[in-house]
Amino acid sequence: MIRFARLQALAQALAVALALGGVVGAACGLASGVFLLLLERVTAFRNAHEIIVYTLPAAGIAIGLVYGRWGKPIRGGNNLIIDSIHEDTPQIPLRMAPMVLAGTLLTHLFGGSAGREGTAIQMGGSLADAVAHRLGLDRIGRRQLLVAGIAGGFGSVFGTPIAGTLFGLEVVVMGRMEYEALIPSLVAALVGDRVTRALGVHHAPYPAAPFVSPTFLVLGKVVLIGAVMAAATVAFVELTHFLKRTLERRIPSLPVRMMCGGLAVVAMWKAIGTSDYLGLGVPTIVRSFEDPALPVYAFAAKLVFTSVTLAAGFLGGEVTPLFFVGATLGNVLARALNLPIAIGAGVGLAAVFGAAANAPIALSVMAVELLGANMFPHAVVATVVAYLLSGHRGIYPSQRLHRRKSGGAPLEAPVALRDFHDPSAPASPEVRARK
Repeated sequence: MIRFARLQALAQALAVALALGGVVGAACGLASGVFLLLLERVTAFRNAHEIIVYTLPAAGIAIGLVYGRWGKPIRGGNNLIIDSIHEDTPQIPLRMAPMVLAGTLLTHLFGGSAGREGTAIQMGGSLADAVAHRLGLDRIGRRQLLVAGIAGGFGSVFGTPIAGTLFGLEVVVMGRMEYEALIPSLVAALVGDRVTRALGVHHAPYPAAPFVSPTFLVLGKVVLIGAVMAAATVAFVELTHFLKRTLERRIPSLPVRMMCGGLAVVAMWKAIGTSDYLGLGVPTIVRSFEDPALPVYAFAAKLVFTSVTLAAGFLGGEVTPLFFVGATLGNVLARALNLPIAIGAGVGLAAVFGAAANAPIALSVMAVELLGANMFPHAVVATVVAYLLSGHRGIYPSQRLHRRKSGGAPLEAPVALRDFHDPSAPASPEVRARK
């Protein structure tokens, strides 16, 4: 009788997790689908009318005025979602979804260098939190749905549901997986992906990776590529955070700050003489898998364009620009190390963002979903090396550190990366409780 009651309780819990994950996934898939269809249109319009890039500073003023007036509660972006998972905060404003959607589309329309994962995660998180509060879930239930929102948003916007699931579980706490949210996250990512595709979204196809036997010589070269990718990750994270701190200190007004960032992007665009570094940059990412004449400096140019765009306050994400940085740098390194270009570009694509987001497992699997199983051993090695060598830093300062990358016992309490590096920063709830 007791065993039957336990089975009944387990079945009920599973049914609830499946239902909630499905609801969150449907919402995430719908939001990502609309976003990607509109993003395709604004990108095509910009490519056909490049003169519009000159108005990026004016767009910065407009976006800054709107966010300065109505966007203060959601300015934390992805970090707000992560903080809400760990803290008993008020509901994430539902207006985050339409505001970040509009802001990102405008950023891309006028030529800012940004990604799309931030938008998908923020839309997914705000929609998931609305469901959690609507249903009156407790803190544990809310936490699980927020993680599912991250998974559903990430998986649907890239068409990689398994990587999306793992990303949601892995990104919340560095050094620990959120297995409590496994079922709703998996369901949300799978449902979200199917809903997005049902809306007619076609994700960019990447070339399948060739088979290269993982000999000791090949893996040694891959380790070297991973180490270089760690350096690129550190450069991007530190440059972006430095520019953001400096601009906020010297230019307190968000509209003026975004105008200055827009002017800088326009100036770099004219100086470099190509539009390859505006927007997502997907054509160049695909090109990096097969072009032995790709400019050696391409990764550095995209890194700087993106750091300036995001540090100034424009909306978007880091994933696709970091794919660009990793793939183009991997292309260059593969040529120097006598490896197939597609292998170098593939491991670079996974390693840079895997290290920047401290999610090496998710990005290793994402490499397989995008490039095929031949990429798996090489992607795992490079991504893990980049993750370990990049240190305790990342693009999400709210990410909690559970255990140092060097190993050892878990920390007394999870610490936000911003607190781990900056003793003067406002302490996270875990740190305050410990004190």
